[in-house]
Amino acid sequence: MSLVEGRVGRRGRCSSRSVARGLFASSVFIAVSALSSTLGGCGDGGFRPLYGSALINGSAVTERMASVDIAPIPGRVGQRIRNELIFQATGGGAPKPPQYRLDVAIRESVTSMLVAVDGNAGSQIYSIDASFNLIRLSDKKVVASGTSYGRASFDRVSSIFANVEARQNAENRAAETVGQEIQTRLLAVLSTGNV
Repeated sequence: MSLVEGRVGRRGRCSSRSVARGLFASSVFIAVSALSSTLGGCGDGGFRPLYGSALINGSAVTERMASVDIAPIPGRVGQRIRNELIFQATGGGAPKPPQYRLDVAIRESVTSMLVAVDGNAGSQIYSIDASFNLIRLSDKKVVASGTSYGRASFDRVSSIFANVEARQNAENRAAETVGQEIQTRLLAVLSTGNV
């Protein structure tokens, strides 16, 4: 192989690398252009952080959540859901003057699983179905409504005390799930700034 052939060969490899780099750079450019045009099209009504410090009409979303008055919910499980919502709204601090009221209604049920021949269930599933309405206090208008579900299973054993504790634990877990889901939905609604 002569010196000229070696240079041509190297040039051939260099040119194929250059083409590969050029294709990669152009594909990255196209992807970035498409992403920027997509995100740019979202404008001011696009992505907003739920838990961030972004201001909406002069107040942060977390401050708006603290201005939601959670109405009492009947029953032990209802009180657990209410406590969960109050703590998530205020972080344990003092609530803001109310601008909204949250009404929550729950329905509880227990489904037996693994039923033996003698009729005893080896396991049960505790269920909460919650429906909620967020009401703006200034004009009593319902600005958001929805449903939330919580499910938690627990085992049944021969000890009555253990069964009671297992059910209460399942109730607490389901109530926490419902409280967190309702809070997330409320934050999504309050972050729009349209309520």
